[in-house]
Amino acid sequence: MTPDYWEAAAKTLARRDPVLRRLRAQHPDITFRRRADAFTTLARAITGQQISVKAAQTVWNRVVAAGGGRTTRLAAPAILALDPAALRACGLSQRKSEYIRDLAAKFVDGHIQPRRWRGMDDEAVIAELVAVKGIGRWTAEMFLMFNLLRPDVLPVDDIGLQNAVALHYNDGERLAIVDLRAIAEVWAPWRSVATLYLWRSLDPIAVEY
Repeated sequence: MTPDYWEAAAKTLARRDPVLRRLRAQHPDITFRRRADAFTTLARAITGQQISVKAAQTVWNRVVAAGGGRTTRLAAPAILALDPAALRACGLSQRKSEYIRDLAAKFVDGHIQPRRWRGMDDEAVIAELVAVKGIGRWTAEMFLMFNLLRPDVLPVDDIGLQNAVALHYNDGERLAIVDLRAIAEVWAPWRSVATLYLWRSLDPIAVEY
């Protein structure tokens, strides 16, 4: 599912910001698409913490295969059915294995009810998610962007975004978070869209969760 705001957002950003105008021309077909259910999105985001997009995809593919999945999705009960050692054999650290199993248990027992999130604002969803073991603000922001398709998320702690802003706006020098936020003010209310273009400028592999 491509969000209905995408084209208007991309045109607005291109009009306001010459960097994003160039990136849109270079990558005319990128967009957010909801590719997975809530559990898969969160489990993949945990998998991707502090590793490259390519490495995260490889590890997740192994997890899906170990759980008997046939696509990139894997249901929470399938994770719980796996021995923790099997998860670690897929390339997950012991801590990430524990986090994903805990997440799966909370989906299975109803502690997490993702349908509620669609009616909540961004910060309320983030507050609920970060209460789950292994989910910090970055992971919650990835969920907002890639599952709920929220248009105005700015993941300032993301290294890829920091590097892209340094490259395109500050001659390669990393900016302080307050300065990054200042640059991003012109992108509102489409900061998720701007972030995706900036990520893609660094990596030919599309970011997805």
